[in-house]
Amino acid sequence: MRRIGKGDDVIVIAGKDKGKRGTVLSVKPDSRLVVSDVNMVKRHTKPNPNRGVAGGIVEKEMPIEASNVMLYNPQTRKGDRVGFRILEDGRKVRYFKSTDEVVDV
Repeated sequence: MRRIGKGDDVIVIAGKDKGKRGTVLSVKPDSRLVVSDVNMVKRHTKPNPNRGVAGGIVEKEMPIEASNVMLYNPQTRKGDRVGFRILEDGRKVRYFKSTDEVVDV
């Protein structure tokens, strides 16, 4: 189980997009994350009529290092550290360290 997974709300704590919030779109195997509207770059693409790609300048998200983001805690409205806990029924869940609230329900 990873501390940050697909679909989590995160806040960027370092880099050019510091302070931005977004949702994790995908998790790469080398601990990099693609976050919506974070680390946007412009790519010049060739047209490809077979795929239906028009070409031109396309703006897209690039991966960001997982150590540069924190899980967003809606109660405190800040980034929060995450710990792991095993519940009575044997499930392993994540919880916020500051509020002791379980993230996975």
